[in-house]
Amino acid sequence: MLLDINSYVGHWPFQQLKYNSCETLLERMDKFGVNVSVISNLNGVFYKNTQAANEELYDEIKSAKRFHYRFIPFAVINPIYAGWKNDLETCINKMGMKGIRLYPTYHDYDLTDPSCIELVKIARDLDLPLAFSLRMVDSRARSWIDIQKEWALKDIIPIVKAVPDARYLVLNIANSTELDNEETALIKNSNIIFDTSGRAITNLGELLKIFGKDKFSFGTHSPILDYLTGQLRIESLRSAEADEATKELLRFGNAKRILKL
Repeated sequence: MLLDINSYVGHWPFQQLKYNSCETLLERMDKFGVNVSVISNLNGVFYKNTQAANEELYDEIKSAKRFHYRFIPFAVINPIYAGWKNDLETCINKMGMKGIRLYPTYHDYDLTDPSCIELVKIARDLDLPLAFSLRMVDSRARSWIDIQKEWALKDIIPIVKAVPDARYLVLNIANSTELDNEETALIKNSNIIFDTSGRAITNLGELLKIFGKDKFSFGTHSPILDYLTGQLRIESLRSAEADEATKELLRFGNAKRILKL
C-alpha cells in the first residue's frame, strides 16, 4: 500500500500543470500504485480568500463517489485573514476536511505570529494535523513575481517549539536538514513526519539514523513534482538501511499513525 501525504489539485499561476484535477490525479495514482492521497487545492495559496479554494476542493471530491475513498482533503487556512476561524469550522464540521495546510511565505506572516500560533493550538485541540511545505517550486527558476522564500528544516523549529504537542507534516524538504542537538531532540520527541518528495531526502538512509524510522513517509508533491522520485527513495534503501517492516512504515504506516486512520 502507498499513502501519499503531499498532493494537490488546482493551478500554479507561474507553471502549466498536468494531472491537477481529482480525475486526472486519480489516473496517475492508479498508474503508480498509490492507494490514497492527502490532497489540498493549490488555488488557496494565491486566492485572497482561501475558503473559495476549500469550497472548490469540497465540490470536486463530492462530484464522484470514488474520490471520497481515495482522497483525504486538507483545508488551506490563512490565520491573518478575517474570518479564518469561521472558515476552519466550516471546513472541519461541514466539509469533512481532515487537516490544515499553511503557507506563511505566500500569505505573509511569520510562524511566530500570534495568529499562526493560535491556529496551531486550535488544530491541536481539535486533533487535526498541520502541513507546512518548505518549498513549492525551485526558486532558481521561479517567476519574477513569485514571492516564495525557500526554507530549510531549521526554519520550522519556532512553531514546533511554540506548540510541541501538535501533529505536523513537513513537506518537500529541498534544502538543509542540519539541526543542532537541541533541535534534533525536539524533532525526535515531537509528533512530526517528513515526506520523501524533497531534494534533500536523497540521503534517506542517513536521515533515518538521525531522526528515526517513524519520522518519514511517502509523498510526491504532485503534480508539481513526479510520482516516482518519492517512491524510489524508499524502494532503493539497502537492507542495512531499512528492512521490509521499516519500508512499510515509510510507504503508509507512519502516515496512518499521524493521520489517525
